[in-house]
Amino acid sequence: MKREVRSKEVLSVESKGARRATADSTDGAAPVGPLGPGQRWSPGRKRDIVLRLLRGESIEGLSRELGVDRYRLAKWKECALGAIEASLRERGGDPVQVELDDALKRIGELSMENELLRTRCKTASPLAWRGSRR
Repeated sequence: MKREVRSKEVLSVESKGARRATADSTDGAAPVGPLGPGQRWSPGRKRDIVLRLLRGESIEGLSRELGVDRYRLAKWKECALGAIEASLRERGGDPVQVELDDALKRIGELSMENELLRTRCKTASPLAWRGSRR
C-alpha cells in the first residue's frame, strides 16, 4: 500500500488531535490498532480484527501488533464463526409453521367454545330449553 505525501496543513491539523480516515475503514470506524490507556475493545473493532483473521492474517502477527493475547483473538474468532453459523441455521417466516400455529390456535378456540356450551347445557334446566325453541 502506497502512502501519500501530506501537506503541512494536514500535518498541523493532525498534530492537534484530529483523526484521518484510513483506506481499510469503510464505515467510519476508528483504525484498528493497539488500544490506549483506559480504552476497551468495542464490538466494531473486534469485528474488524476477526475479519482480518478470516482473510488469512496470522494470529501471532495480529497478537503482536495489537498487544492482545492469542487465546483472546482465537476466542473472538470462534464466537464470530459460531454466531454466523447460528444465524444461517435460523429459518425465518416458515409458511408451514405459521399455518400450523394458526390451526392450533383455532383448535384451542373451538375447544373452549365446546367446554362453555357443555357447561351451559349441564347447568340449564330442561324447561329452559323448551321455552327457547318457541
